[in-house]
Amino acid sequence: MYAEERQQAIAALVMSRGRASVNELAVEYDVTTETVRRDLATLDKAGLVRRVHGGAVPARALHLVEQGVGERESSRADHKDAIAAAATEFFPLSGASVLLDAGTTTARIAAHLPTDRELVVVTNSVSIAARLATVPTVTLQMLGGRVRGVTQAAVGEQALRVLDTIRVDIAFIGTNAISARHGLSTPDSEEAAVKRAMVKCANYVVVAADSSKVGREDFVSFAPISSVDTLITDTEIADDDRRVLEGEGVEIIQAGGQP
Repeated sequence: MYAEERQQAIAALVMSRGRASVNELAVEYDVTTETVRRDLATLDKAGLVRRVHGGAVPARALHLVEQGVGERESSRADHKDAIAAAATEFFPLSGASVLLDAGTTTARIAAHLPTDRELVVVTNSVSIAARLATVPTVTLQMLGGRVRGVTQAAVGEQALRVLDTIRVDIAFIGTNAISARHGLSTPDSEEAAVKRAMVKCANYVVVAADSSKVGREDFVSFAPISSVDTLITDTEIADDDRRVLEGEGVEIIQAGGQP
């Protein structure tokens, strides 16, 4: 395979998977890691992929355009279901407080919320609040503010003021991207501000994110990787990414069985 053909194939693979590590590409195309790094440098310069620590993501991975809830709901649904099921192990005992960030994965976690214990639940998600409003064992606090249509999340000063005054036992946080260098990140600055306050007010932080978001970096960082206690993801997380995050002290739970 000529270098140009291999580079085209690498670009197509990165675009389809959303992420590829240097080691994976070296094995895939039977070349050295040094060759892969040169290929990625060429593709990055051409604007086809963006190099990140240990590999590459599509050039579109750093962007300001977000998918709507409907699009995200159907994307990688099986992985999100597995992540939500694994999150049940982290539900606290009766009398505790839980914060649920807006998002399609955290909404699935809300669907698993146990009804055999009394819990205080705080959320900025319209859809999560609607789901939990009639659950008798839940004391629900809906954060106020302007609702962003694209994520159905309340943002702004009202939400920030409340978050600044509370402390919760555990927070389940969603993110558009997660990397050791840029931490947790998202395209929108207002949503980032609320997520930042959520992380700050939690005694324990669980990030629920499928593997397509790992190794990516979005526009606004809202929390350093050191603030994450546990990442629940799926079994497709790249070994390089897993080792890097574990090296930063993050517990990694791979939902859906062991690879």
